[in-house]
Amino acid sequence: MLRLRTLLLALAGAIALSGCQYHVLSPQGWVGDQQRNLLIISTLLMLIVIIPVLVMSVYFPLKYRADREDTSDYDPTFEHSNKIEVAIWGVPILIIVALGWFTYVYTHRLDPYRPLDHLEAGDPIEVQAVSLDWKWLFIYPEFGVASVNELAIPAGRPVNFSLTSSTVMNTLSIPALGGMVYSMTGMETKLHLIADETGTFPGRSAHYSGPGFSHMTFDTLSMTDEDFNAWVAEIKADGPTLDRASYLELEKPTIDEPVHSYASVEEGLFRRIVEMCVEDGKVCMGHMMMQDEMGGGGLEGIPHAEAYSYDRARTIDGFGNLIDLPEVEVKAFHEAFWNDPDAICRPDFVFAEKKSNG
Repeated sequence: MLRLRTLLLALAGAIALSGCQYHVLSPQGWVGDQQRNLLIISTLLMLIVIIPVLVMSVYFPLKYRADREDTSDYDPTFEHSNKIEVAIWGVPILIIVALGWFTYVYTHRLDPYRPLDHLEAGDPIEVQAVSLDWKWLFIYPEFGVASVNELAIPAGRPVNFSLTSSTVMNTLSIPALGGMVYSMTGMETKLHLIADETGTFPGRSAHYSGPGFSHMTFDTLSMTDEDFNAWVAEIKADGPTLDRASYLELEKPTIDEPVHSYASVEEGLFRRIVEMCVEDGKVCMGHMMMQDEMGGGGLEGIPHAEAYSYDRARTIDGFGNLIDLPEVEVKAFHEAFWNDPDAICRPDFVFAEKKSNG
């Protein structure tokens, strides 16, 4: 009966795990290989402590149980052993030193900002990735095309990712090829990966970002150079243009967005996405930072607050629907100050303002 129960439990476990994918332990790229190696090394080092502890947790209670017949090895005066102290403290210290060393080596080796030039592989390909609600946009600046929820790369060539986000922070994850890095609004981050073999590898967002998060997935198509060039040519042959207007339409929240592509991309669009000034009349992030460094817009900038507003137009409810917020209104205090800058120096104005505010 016990054996049957064990077999049934093992079968249930196998069925439960049958839907799992083991790309982290079976990577298809150099970066993934290195990360898998670090994971294995760290696990083996920790097992040096874990396995003896598990063995002793069974062995000692059995050997020194209260009802044993032979108690000749019992020493009531025992209080210290140098050998035990060395083992208890020395082994963990050595393990921590080893873990620290390997972590240091692999951290610098796998820096996501570090290009993969040392692999002496083919010419790298540039991909500009934008995380949207709830889809991925991939722009290929060298070829002037873009795709949504589908990433095509040539096998054996490094892929240099430039990442940003249109709204909340997100993460680009392709477990079969390696680690991940965050995409953030108003910032550009880097990631370098490579596929050693052709195939289709799943990718997804690895950071919860709202109701459409579970559908924020894509396929990574690793192809030969010939197939990749054919994929680019097919997109170029027919499709719309990704310009500022079409991007703003694409940026609107959607769930389970189908795969589609753009035959051409407006020059400098990705830079405008990073700078948060795709819309007409918006101040770009670089100009805003320069203005802040020079002291800010001051009172003259108050009537132009809308040019600096970004998040209001992208506010959503719990179901992913856009919320139409009222336009930004300049407070009466600011309006009065704008019309009469010396007003704040008059006590009666301050008193009236305090009174009006209750």
